[in-house]
Amino acid sequence: MSQQLKYWLAAAHASNITPRHFLTWLKILPTPEAIFTATDETLKGLGVSAVQRQSLQQPEWRQVDQSLEWMQRDNCHTLTYDDSDYPVLLKEISDPPLVLFVQGQPSLLSQPQIGMVGAREVTASGEKNAYHFANHLSCAGYVPTSGLARGVDAACHRGALAASGLTIAVMGTGLFHTYPSSHRQLAADILAKGGALVSEFPLAMPPRPYHFPRRNRIISGLSKGVLVVEAALRSGSLVTARHAVEQGREVFAIPGSIHSPVARGCHALIRQGAKLVETVDDILEEFSTDYSPIQVEFSPSVAIIPESLAINDQKIYDQIGSTVTSLDEIILRSGLTAGEVSSILLLLELQGHVQSVTGGYVR
Repeated sequence: MSQQLKYWLAAAHASNITPRHFLTWLKILPTPEAIFTATDETLKGLGVSAVQRQSLQQPEWRQVDQSLEWMQRDNCHTLTYDDSDYPVLLKEISDPPLVLFVQGQPSLLSQPQIGMVGAREVTASGEKNAYHFANHLSCAGYVPTSGLARGVDAACHRGALAASGLTIAVMGTGLFHTYPSSHRQLAADILAKGGALVSEFPLAMPPRPYHFPRRNRIISGLSKGVLVVEAALRSGSLVTARHAVEQGREVFAIPGSIHSPVARGCHALIRQGAKLVETVDDILEEFSTDYSPIQVEFSPSVAIIPESLAINDQKIYDQIGSTVTSLDEIILRSGLTAGEVSSILLLLELQGHVQSVTGGYVR
């Protein structure tokens, strides 16, 4: 273990010290240890505030010990800012994390990535787009990176899992927590397929509203570009896009209906210079001068086909598409009773194959 590691961890656990502050002080004092052991007068000379000096003089050693103990577990790692394996792209941003806590493959963080973000209350078409774009980006050799949230994030991770299996989830909590808790299995699947869960926050840090906008700079910072799938005019997705612009990353946006609130953020980005994308080719051609299109078709009829449904279940599923189908229409088409149809729809919804929306059901 590096002698300096515990001081990097202490800096990461200091709530009153930002990475930008700490890295500024490192330009004067040679090591993290030198900062923590500096005299009060020296720290004052660096412009360190009273509350920051207190954090340096009374480090959170208990949390540091917890982190060091966690690192002894299988598949648990930390990457400090001075680590040779720290992602180069992330080091370029103005406020890079001092420490990254990584569960899974740390080397994955240095692979070519595309950040994918969007609405939590995603539409059926937005969810399908997120899934398919992530799936085909994975097939093209990119790692989809997102935030494990509901909606677009989850669809992105699942699309990648269905292809190469490799995806990165940047958490807005410490790694002892999964938020939302309903995504614990998704997080487990990411690790099982060789992906990674990443956080800059102390391991035991619970969800805090202001942490999620902050983690967005990591999603964009790790990535060559960011794709916004769906977004309202005021959303965390636009925060990520703003970070991407500030970091010199490419920004892509999928257009939607002019009547959809979750398309307005994408349309605003396109007006401001984001690249309008309709296929994965529109993204990939930005990063390769000798790129050959992969000819991916996004047919409205394409859906995630469930495995081995019972005959009547399959009959009901086949009546439902990507546009809303009413309950009466499903009953009429299937030839089953209203009770049978309602029972099967409930089962399909619980299994995640269909979704109940205003006016009926969609895949």
